[in-house]
Amino acid sequence: MNADVIITLAVILLAVILFFTEVIAVELTAMIVMGLLIVSGVITPEEGVSGFSNPATVTVGAMFVLSAGLFRTGALNFVGLMLFRAHGKSDWLFLILLTFMAGAMSAFINDTAVVALLMPVVLKVARQTKISPSKLLMPLSFSALFGGVCTLIGTSTNLLVSSIAATRGQEEFSMFEMAPFGLVVFVSGTIYMIIAAKKWIPDRGQDKDLTEEFGMGEYLTEIVLLEDSVSIGSTIGNAPLVRELDIDIIEIRKKDSNLVLRFPGSDTVLEEGDVLRIRGDAGKIQELQERQGIRLKSDIQLHDKDMQQGKNKLVEAVISPSSDLVGTTIKKIDFRNSYGSTVLAIKQREEILHEKLGHVKLNAGDALLISCSESTLRRLKESQDFVIISDPGLPSFRKNKILIAFIIVFSVVLMAASGILSILPGSILGCIMLIITKCIKIEECYKAVEWKVIFLLAGVLSMGVALERSGAATLISDLMISTVGQLGNRALVSAFFLLTLIFTNFMSNNATAALLAPIAIITAEALGLSARPFLMAVTFAASLSLITPVGYQTNTMIYVPGRYRFTDFTRIGLPLDIIFWILATILIPIMYPF
Repeated sequence: MNADVIITLAVILLAVILFFTEVIAVELTAMIVMGLLIVSGVITPEEGVSGFSNPATVTVGAMFVLSAGLFRTGALNFVGLMLFRAHGKSDWLFLILLTFMAGAMSAFINDTAVVALLMPVVLKVARQTKISPSKLLMPLSFSALFGGVCTLIGTSTNLLVSSIAATRGQEEFSMFEMAPFGLVVFVSGTIYMIIAAKKWIPDRGQDKDLTEEFGMGEYLTEIVLLEDSVSIGSTIGNAPLVRELDIDIIEIRKKDSNLVLRFPGSDTVLEEGDVLRIRGDAGKIQELQERQGIRLKSDIQLHDKDMQQGKNKLVEAVISPSSDLVGTTIKKIDFRNSYGSTVLAIKQREEILHEKLGHVKLNAGDALLISCSESTLRRLKESQDFVIISDPGLPSFRKNKILIAFIIVFSVVLMAASGILSILPGSILGCIMLIITKCIKIEECYKAVEWKVIFLLAGVLSMGVALERSGAATLISDLMISTVGQLGNRALVSAFFLLTLIFTNFMSNNATAALLAPIAIITAEALGLSARPFLMAVTFAASLSLITPVGYQTNTMIYVPGRYRFTDFTRIGLPLDIIFWILATILIPIMYPF
């Protein structure tokens, strides 16, 4: 075992640990891996950064823009409308339509966008039918995953493995080459999830009044500034009341007038008789009662209707996986001024936070209770940072461009499927046409691209190059052949599927694919077999992260709104992954012969 092999395996072991623990962002881990491999001399600088120009990376970036083009024009809104109209007819019909539409849409556009579009509709149906959201959101997320394995452009992982195959002299995947087994996954998975929704997915309760849901009873109240208050004459930014007690002033009602200041700025001057609606922790509110010059309206119980008087809105927003808020805090981004609204509480996993909100590190999937105005709500809905789940309905941004956007995206898929134009130039051309026809603005294109995914892809591709260049991939391949290979070629396919399935549930699916795809190719070449069945095993398994809420972005998005527990995903997802493993072992060698 030479030095390059030892270095490569050590770097990959470090990467796996970092991907598993996520002590740092996965895209940063990918960049660290790239840097270490370049500095150690295992790969050249040109090979290290080649991932940024890799066809998979560029195509994934273009597909984000194509998905945003459909989303921004409102071309997908009719799907949500159709679902909502179907819910009153039959619970079974609604579940079937939900899973089918989510899967069908995810086969061609970003599955995160699909879940973001349909989740508010699903939650509204759950409220109206008194069904627990937990019964509907898991089928939504899982169906999006099932649909993504049916086409080349269904997920970034499919494009990544196809690109890795091409660099090793294999044929790229065609648009619908994955469809035979993909449809098996989609149909069997959908049937399983419909039954699971009825029988096995636990009922985690129904939606409540938002102030009750977030436990805001002790954290929202109103106070009156009396004539001897030390804060009179001070601006909100300098008032002792705010600085010393760390409270948020949501609204000010002026004495002897109908003037109401909603979300007052830090330069607003406080006056005698002002009635302040505030958010603060229970201890701080108790402290207020002892303050000279402040009268606490202690008998007040604020509910949603109180918080939504006039043009005020109280909404629940889930932080999207691609949001710039992930990894930062409310204070650092100056949330109030940036979004014109106030965060009243934060729900992380099974914990609700009310105190020191400005210092809470935000994660993808966190639910924020936000007080905002109608105009701000529209801005929040159009932002890609949030999915507003308590106020369903997406604004149709550009209705007159819906048909144009649909034709452009359909043409990209059609040209790729027919071989007229491969997916890379076709998707780039499609993006250009969306911009020229004003279906999407160029500034929106920059925002649409999930740069974290782009950097992750570019970084993990260097890992695959190092595995091949150093000989580490050959070493691992020989080990698999000498052990599992003794049981036959089908056993090897089964082993690759199972190994990928295990890794992808605990670390990035793209990192898993980049790690195992080169080994799969070298294994096939060593045995003189077609690499297709081995590559398909890796590709399919990498996109079936079902047993944890952190294995895939859509699972993270539904975790808090569905009130799930970590074990809920294992209880439902593990049996299904075992079913897929058995089906893959039997069918992949038949559908993609050796």
